[in-house]
Amino acid sequence: MDSAVERLRPVLLFGGTTEGRELAARLAVRGQRTILCVATDYGREVLEPELLANPCLDVRIGRMDAEEMRRLILEEEPGLVVDATHPYADQVTRNVREACEKTGRKCLRCLRPQSGAESPEGGVVRVPSVQAAVEWLAARDGNILVTTGSKELAAFSQLPDFATRVYARVLPTLPSLSACLDQGLSGRHIIAMQGPFSEETNRSQLEEFNCRFLVTKDTGDIGGFREKVRAAGEAGAVALVIDRPETERGLSAAQGLSADQVMERYEQWRRRQHV
Repeated sequence: MDSAVERLRPVLLFGGTTEGRELAARLAVRGQRTILCVATDYGREVLEPELLANPCLDVRIGRMDAEEMRRLILEEEPGLVVDATHPYADQVTRNVREACEKTGRKCLRCLRPQSGAESPEGGVVRVPSVQAAVEWLAARDGNILVTTGSKELAAFSQLPDFATRVYARVLPTLPSLSACLDQGLSGRHIIAMQGPFSEETNRSQLEEFNCRFLVTKDTGDIGGFREKVRAAGEAGAVALVIDRPETERGLSAAQGLSADQVMERYEQWRRRQHV
């Protein structure tokens, strides 16, 4: 590695998303030393082999609170901190912000835009939280395709006839499968697949399991949100959308950057280092 590049301080990147993987690849290919923090082993497994083999990339696995992030920043002294975590990982974003504030580091938030997608039949209902979604569904009959991941299944288990009404689509990992089993789901009620999914796949699953409702988050077009909403409309189902946390919906355009904008800021920073 070039000695000048070695002197350049690292970029600390909190990832686990498509944008995080994209930024890690774009930084590493430029010879930028990058510390990529992901919460789980799965976050590392989905990285391309070529990226993992790049000596500029250092992958750290494990969930961190604000204090642990603060210590990591002080230890590694990154030149830039980038939060490219999931738009619904609001606690992680708060932790990153707190750690940056305490260490005097500026944080760039890479945030995918929300989607304006509506179903062909207009069957979209928005609720502010997972608990609000559970309460809305509890007053209605019919099968439910839950696509919000395994962490929220405990809340949905409050629903009447949960084990027979709910079909959960989760990541194909042991922790996700264990969460489903722990909540009483089994057999065909567990759909372990890696997304994002096509409109056809979403529609076929809704029809296969005779689901009247599809529960999703607004993960943006890159997360397959548009395909889910459209599929729900085509299948005659209601798309029940859990809105983004206030911490994300309240971001200004200047604070929430695209991956391209993050790279522009990075290039500006790098030029200032006279490398």
